[in-house]
Amino acid sequence: MILRASAATLAALAVVLVGCTPAKLAEGRVRSALMDAGLSQPNAACMAERMTDRLTLGQLRKLQALQSPKRSIADYVMTVRRVGDRELIEVTVGSALLCAAGLAPERKPG
Repeated sequence: MILRASAATLAALAVVLVGCTPAKLAEGRVRSALMDAGLSQPNAACMAERMTDRLTLGQLRKLQALQSPKRSIADYVMTVRRVGDRELIEVTVGSALLCAAGLAPERKPG
């Protein structure tokens, strides 16, 4: 009986963990960091999804280090430019433009 309960518990845990992939966990952290930096929830959600699909964890950590007071999306892009990572800048600028304009497929209506 205990063995069956343990097997069922492990199976349930495996199902839960499959939904919590590292990319999804990173996306949530990036979204929160973007919102903490002053971006709106819709823009932050859209940008986080695009950025976690396109950047390495090292690049995402660079973004996480850019904490400062609230700012506009343009101010945030200017801050990212100072990091000096070309791919990071391109992905951030592209994501910001597409998400702010509502043209990114990741942008949810709302």
